[in-house]
Amino acid sequence: MTRLIDELRSRATALFHSFWTPTPATMRRWAIAAVVVNAGITVTGAVVRVSKSGLGCPTWPRCTPESFTPVAHPEVSPINMLIEFGNRTLTFLVLAVGVACLLAALRLAPRRRSLVRLAWLQPIGVAAQGLWGGVVVRSVLNPVTVSVHFLISIGLIAACYALYARSTEGDGPPQRLVHRDVRTLGFVLVAAVVVLLVAGVVVTGTGPHSGDVAATRFPFDMEVVARIHADIVWVVVGITFSLLFALHLTDTPGRARRAALLLFAVELAQGVIGYVQYFTAVPAALVGLHVFGAALVWIATLRVVFMLRSRGPLPEPAPEPLRAIAA
Repeated sequence: MTRLIDELRSRATALFHSFWTPTPATMRRWAIAAVVVNAGITVTGAVVRVSKSGLGCPTWPRCTPESFTPVAHPEVSPINMLIEFGNRTLTFLVLAVGVACLLAALRLAPRRRSLVRLAWLQPIGVAAQGLWGGVVVRSVLNPVTVSVHFLISIGLIAACYALYARSTEGDGPPQRLVHRDVRTLGFVLVAAVVVLLVAGVVVTGTGPHSGDVAATRFPFDMEVVARIHADIVWVVVGITFSLLFALHLTDTPGRARRAALLLFAVELAQGVIGYVQYFTAVPAALVGLHVFGAALVWIATLRVVFMLRSRGPLPEPAPEPLRAIAA
């Protein structure tokens, strides 16, 4: 028992020092943790929707009109209430990781303003996301508000990944590692993936998984929006293949080529899931998997683009203060 307590104390101390006396390595770890938790809560949000738990907590900020925590409510299933409350609770984990990133960026020596600015986006974004969650509930899961809820998460993932990428490099002016046209193609790919994600939320807002029987849907033809979404998928896959081909034809770093190849593989896997969804009437289990795939496509896209340029090596760490030596 004593050994276990000592181990827990040691881990807690290491966790505290990882953001209170950070190093470039711990800064990167917190940034990666932020990417993971923001992607994770995006997936759990999909689970809330497909389980019809969107109004499991029918009020906001309270779970019920009488309580901030789940209590018996005659109009809500206890399971739905627990699922929705669990997703709300995860927001505090995302916020805690965001605050840890900010503290690490503020206390990193030497302090880097670029990291501090990016780190501030996390607690601010999580707070905005939480407030927007209240709008989602009060609008009875209007598909517009639900769509914006997802897109805010996509923006937060981008901010988190940018923090990670910038924490691995210096603060010099960006230097292209590929031909100018290849880097432009990377920016086109990012724009295409953003359009794909927006089209995806339109399909979701039109489809059968609304989150609750009381929720409204977009007044579009499901067949039409699904086909438009599929067409955009092929455009994204085509741009990715073009980028991959260009990277292999030119003198580019091997890690950039491998990142593009990984993105291409993730897109193909995501496409398979999408087509299986379409031909099997959109089963609930595949919706959560598809949202997870969408997050992976977005992260992999950002990874490729950040690898097409460099800002030089990390700055030298600040020297430790001289310690007095007893005479």
